[in-house]
Amino acid sequence: AALKDGLRSQVSAALKEGRVTPTELCQRCLALIKSTKFLNAYITVAEETALKQAEEAEERYKRGQPLGILDGVPIAVKDNFNTAGIETTCASNMLKGYISPYNATVVQKLLDQGAVLLGKTNLDEFAMGSGSTDGIFGPVRNPWSYSKQYKEKSVPKSHSEDEESDWVITGGSSGGSAAAVSSFTCFAALGSDTGGSTRNPAAHCGVVGLKPTYGLISRHGLIPLVNSMDVPGILTRCVDDAAVLLGSLAGHDPKDSTTIQDDFKPFELPNLTDVSKLSIGIPKEYRAPGLSSEILALWSKAADLFKNAGAKVVEVSLPHTRYSIVCYHVLCTAEVASNMARFDGLEYGHRSDMKESTESMYSATRREGFNDVVRGRILSGNYFLLKQNYEKYFVKAQKVRRLIANDFVKVFRSGVDVLLTPTTLSDAAPYTEFIQEDNRTRSAQDDILTQAANMAGLPAINVPTALSERGLPVGLQFIGRSFQEKQLLTVAKWFEKQVQFPMIQLEEVKRHDSGVFQHQKSSFS
Repeated sequence: AALKDGLRSQVSAALKEGRVTPTELCQRCLALIKSTKFLNAYITVAEETALKQAEEAEERYKRGQPLGILDGVPIAVKDNFNTAGIETTCASNMLKGYISPYNATVVQKLLDQGAVLLGKTNLDEFAMGSGSTDGIFGPVRNPWSYSKQYKEKSVPKSHSEDEESDWVITGGSSGGSAAAVSSFTCFAALGSDTGGSTRNPAAHCGVVGLKPTYGLISRHGLIPLVNSMDVPGILTRCVDDAAVLLGSLAGHDPKDSTTIQDDFKPFELPNLTDVSKLSIGIPKEYRAPGLSSEILALWSKAADLFKNAGAKVVEVSLPHTRYSIVCYHVLCTAEVASNMARFDGLEYGHRSDMKESTESMYSATRREGFNDVVRGRILSGNYFLLKQNYEKYFVKAQKVRRLIANDFVKVFRSGVDVLLTPTTLSDAAPYTEFIQEDNRTRSAQDDILTQAANMAGLPAINVPTALSERGLPVGLQFIGRSFQEKQLLTVAKWFEKQVQFPMIQLEEVKRHDSGVFQHQKSSFS
């Protein structure tokens, strides 16, 4: 029953009152991880460590001295955050077998508050992708592929092999974390968000995905993709839980010079009853090519929901949005090329057996260690950084990035509180259809609605909104003012309450597990 509850008021209370113990909660989650193994959400399950942490939490509860709301709560972490004593692979041959000597700051903060780390979740190699299909451990399957809602809407296939491939992607690159939260194997998970990698899978898996303001949460120990855009992301089953996690993670970190200097005060979200003082902006440029009519209608319906409740809804313009995906591609690959230089086979990670020369060892190591996607981005980035191209591409892209950020500043200065946009162009694509196009094409399409918030460093959240005609989740995105997470989450919580997104009814496919179980939407608050 505790799996069906929320964090702040319910799970925390159940643990305090002894109605459920941290060990029981941990064992139930571990059992669910095993029975949903076919989703491929986890790369590493730290069963022994997790049970030990749960036992320690149990002792604290017996003494009446829990460390806080998260004490004894099972969580998962994307496999590009360093974890001491647990393998960190980035779903790449380059780091297979690598065990970090330290914890990422966000991981350490969660452990310091008694959270139970169940394991590391699957992703695209080095977080480069939008499907969670390109890692060495194979693709992640969307739990909604096995839901009653999707099964009722999908056309039955005649051949069992067709049925086997009739599953949809999670989105990415934090697909493992989104699937883990969606399938009830943990209460919350960490992802990373560089161009939408937390919000995109959150939308496809029907969970809440928060990308905080750049600098609010420490990046120390997050293996970098694009330093100037990377942000640790939060995946939960409701908005209140995202606020709990944010309160635990945010604040200055002396190990990350880009974090805010001020202390961050955790907040409890108020129940908004009057939205008449709110101004919601609808950016016209987000009617992007390829946006499905279904999502367009849902977006319009959501705007009407605010309008009918008394909020001011205004159409706004972010004129440089149309250049943002090209600008993002140039800056992203340039920083990737720089960041990936550290993987040379000398200090850690994979090293080739090629011993003819240092140069040949370098190149063989990188050829063997990286997949085509990573190598392609390194090549593109180095091209943009060549002396003859630097001004033409990299510097120009930086200038366009400033214009994109200024667009947001102008809109928020005009009195708009929060922007409402789609998160994705459509619901989740079937895996067989998704892999028809190459990673670069897919990423360019899938990041189009999310990456501008990263370039401007703004907070953004995906809120699950409705089920598509195919019975799959569709989410909408709210973008807030810099460091105004409380306002953003308050609006998101009000919207979440209005739309009443349905709970996943997760039916195990018989060949994977003989049992059939249904779960309720769960949260800790």
